[in-house]
Amino acid sequence: MAVPVFKRTSKVLLIYTGGTIGMGKNPTTGALEPLDFNHLIDKLPEFEYLQTGIDVHQFASPIDSSDMAPRLWAHLVSIIADNYHRYDGFVILHGTDTMAYTASALSFMLENLTKPVILTGSQLPLGQLRTDGKENLVTSIDLAASHHADGTPLVPEVCIYFSGKLLRGNRSTKQNADGFNAFESFNYPPLCDAGINFNFHTHEILRPDFSRPMQPHQALDSNITILSLFPGIQENIARHLVESPELRSIVMRSYGSGNAPQHPWLMKLLQEASERGVVIVNISQCVAGQVEMERYDTGFQLKNAGVVSGYDSTVEAALTKLMHLQGLYRDNSIVRKLMHQSIAGEISV
Repeated sequence: MAVPVFKRTSKVLLIYTGGTIGMGKNPTTGALEPLDFNHLIDKLPEFEYLQTGIDVHQFASPIDSSDMAPRLWAHLVSIIADNYHRYDGFVILHGTDTMAYTASALSFMLENLTKPVILTGSQLPLGQLRTDGKENLVTSIDLAASHHADGTPLVPEVCIYFSGKLLRGNRSTKQNADGFNAFESFNYPPLCDAGINFNFHTHEILRPDFSRPMQPHQALDSNITILSLFPGIQENIARHLVESPELRSIVMRSYGSGNAPQHPWLMKLLQEASERGVVIVNISQCVAGQVEMERYDTGFQLKNAGVVSGYDSTVEAALTKLMHLQGLYRDNSIVRKLMHQSIAGEISV
């Protein structure tokens, strides 16, 4: 059955959560503090050249992204779901520190997303002379409004746009605290390079079922911990962490292609946790590459202990995927099974 022509509204919703892009200097202290974003964008003449209408939804109390939390992800999902048919796309202005976590979470919570949701921000406030905010903001809006001849969006997925590159949200991580190129996607190519023209890499972009509705999810279960392996890791401290009665899953950051020290106590601890139903997901501490537990004996022992591969997942994607799946399913065997599947383009399997 042919997909009907996509009904366009020629409008983009700009959601301001907080972050550096909308801050200004306190004249007394000199410290950065949130400003009224509606007041700021009134001073941006660049908006007159955009070929789409723009509405602004501002959080009642803008937050520092360090304070981002699952309840606020659910709030963002609610805003997008409530306005889904009124806009061609959504741009979320967000602080950079937890942007990759939010982008990853939204990619799972917005099932069968058929419109662009683009997160962006800046390293310098919008009102400062050398700000990167104007280009990031204007380009993100332009990308959110970009569409094929049949009206369907060019990038119907959750993305991060920064410094000339549009990245898949759940493949991204913050890699630079000072430079304008704050984000990178080490295990997946950019979806679009924004130079003089947009160069879309169409074969890398998710293609949803436009005949099906977007299904929003808001339930999240954050009974998860991150266990980073390191030389000298102590049994008593690791045991306190792993044996927490509320714990449902662990994101374990291992060495290289998924290796761990061959301590008998560590393998026993992981096996006991796995047998209790705790889902242990093995991801690499390396920024590029993927877990292959069959490559070395140290990785093979982890597999025998019940640890599951996180493939080439980022920490942010593994963590938020587990939160999402645990919110949907009480049965951890289902969560374990689905961690082997790509549900929003987050891993290569």
